[in-house]
Amino acid sequence: MVAGAGRDALKRVERAYVVLVAAHSVGVGLALLFVTEWGAQLGGFGEVRPLFFARQAGAFHLVVAAGYLIEYFRYGGVVFLLTTKSIAVAFLATVWLLGGAPWVIPVSALGDGLMALLAWRVHVLARG
Repeated sequence: MVAGAGRDALKRVERAYVVLVAAHSVGVGLALLFVTEWGAQLGGFGEVRPLFFARQAGAFHLVVAAGYLIEYFRYGGVVFLLTTKSIAVAFLATVWLLGGAPWVIPVSALGDGLMALLAWRVHVLARG
């Protein structure tokens, strides 16, 4: 159990962490929106046509980032973050296991999984 000043410190860590996870989603979203072709090539996808769907994914990342921040700053929760990251891991792992996915897919699955685990652990410690 963590009490007093330790819990306050963990709440500050949690707040900063949620902001960083949201910033990551904003970065991915902006990249998908504005450097779509370059980002696809960097990730190993090659040419992406039409660009609309990749850009739509960028807008989705911005919506998700807003959701993380709204839930956390309004309610102190991370359920939306954990749910989103868990769904992302399941989707990315499935795509990777089906084969033919570029390098960015398993790396993203691992990253999303680690972000979710850390968010969960810090939340439990900060609130518990």
